[in-house]
Amino acid sequence: MADTRDRATDQMKLWKESRGSEKREALTTGAGIPVCDKLNVLTAGPRGPLLVQDVVFTDEMAHFDRERIPERVVHAKGAGAFGYFEITHDITRYSKAKVFEYIGKRTPIAVRFSTVAGESGSSDTVRDPRGFAVKMYTEEGNWDLTGNNTPIFFIRDAMLFPSFIHSQKRNPQTHMKDPDMVWDFWGLRPESLHQVSFLFSDRGIPDGHRHMNGYGSHAFKLVNTRGEAVYCKFHYKTDQGIRNLTVEEANHLAATVPDYGIHDLYEAIATGNFPSWSFYIQVMTFEEAEKFAFNPFDMTKVWPHGDYPLIPVGKLVLNRNPVNYFAEVEQMAFDPSNMPPGIEPSPDKMLQGRLFAYPDTHRHRLGANYLQIPVNCPYKARVANYQRDGPMCMFDNQGGAPNYFPNSFTAPDSQPHLREHKFRVSADVARYNDNDLDNVMQVRDFYTKVLSEEQRRRLCENIAGHLKDAQLFIQKRAVKNFSDVHPEYGSRIQALLDKYNAEDRKKRSVKTYTQHSSYVTAKDKSNL
Repeated sequence: MADTRDRATDQMKLWKESRGSEKREALTTGAGIPVCDKLNVLTAGPRGPLLVQDVVFTDEMAHFDRERIPERVVHAKGAGAFGYFEITHDITRYSKAKVFEYIGKRTPIAVRFSTVAGESGSSDTVRDPRGFAVKMYTEEGNWDLTGNNTPIFFIRDAMLFPSFIHSQKRNPQTHMKDPDMVWDFWGLRPESLHQVSFLFSDRGIPDGHRHMNGYGSHAFKLVNTRGEAVYCKFHYKTDQGIRNLTVEEANHLAATVPDYGIHDLYEAIATGNFPSWSFYIQVMTFEEAEKFAFNPFDMTKVWPHGDYPLIPVGKLVLNRNPVNYFAEVEQMAFDPSNMPPGIEPSPDKMLQGRLFAYPDTHRHRLGANYLQIPVNCPYKARVANYQRDGPMCMFDNQGGAPNYFPNSFTAPDSQPHLREHKFRVSADVARYNDNDLDNVMQVRDFYTKVLSEEQRRRLCENIAGHLKDAQLFIQKRAVKNFSDVHPEYGSRIQALLDKYNAEDRKKRSVKTYTQHSSYVTAKDKSNL
């Protein structure tokens, strides 16, 4: 058995072998002070009480009490790796960002894959979207491309994001996942139909992290050296090929190898089987956006590839595992507002909301100086600003430089040549309701044109198998929404629900009869 262990399982053994026969180093406290005994607390006599002066114990225990940082609200369970982004095609006509500067240029990257709704200890093989976040360490600062394994999302307005996540998490009273919450929200927000259909299709359970695509999901803006701008979307297609797990395979792995995705990625990199993704963009001009058939910044829809074909850019390659998971993956923080010159936000309302939400949650979870943590540090650029102090300041706090602006002492100054792209806004300011927009057109195409008959059958079975646990009025609303996409879509789900509901009524009837029989028997005995 020991001979068949893989590198992930043998990590401790391999670490020991990598150190050779060198003498074991001295054990120390967190301050580096050598420790003579880490097995026994300091007491007054062999049976006496612990002494406050046992600083070895207090150093150990005080740190242990604070080991866990707050868990991510979403994307809590994840895997990370490191590598590079290499440019293979010239797109400088679209963007002046130095990351795209020339063919052959390589930029160091960090990538984190994750599930969305589950906690840190949950299974990697649940039916859930997957986060696919890329951090590029460019000489113009970090570029964080925070996306998913789907080109779409459940909602299009950031105001709904907290409620959406609450509906997917745990019931606040029972602390259990609640199908009523899940399907009630989805049913009341029919813009979720596209993502829900994708989620319950075969691609809803990827076979690990290496066999799924990644998408920036949002629309962004690219700006070139002449100040000309276009809108774009980012895609990264797996070079390993798409592979998904069946429901049966996923359930088996959840019970036997809940860290399947983490293990698969670690083992592939450890054995030199470096995963890669081909990186593309779609481009839309401002004029095309104005005349587009629907809102091009609607995150619940895709840009048709026939009209906006994929343009090759480069390749993402992962070739290094983390040295320490907590330091390099758990503390890794992605922020979509980190965009170097040449990449800017679009009017996408979900993206606009995330520009604030992400850095705000990092400051809560990791502290005001989270960007000084090595894995988040923009080490290829020099940070020069007027931010000072805060918990866990790890560097020289910018020395004696002034901490106010403007000033007269040759401290960092603004760079007018990096001015953001100017665009015209003339609309009235209001809270616009977008719930009445078309929510079914692309879902209908997905159901009728993208999926095969066998895939449609599994999609309907997967939806009904989950929806059956919701209340009947919530089921009816969901079926109405699926029927709006295509009558067959709704009728197939309803037929399956009718079967499940009939079986449930039969079980309850048998249970009631059994309970009644037991009661009658007990009553008869009591009369004897």
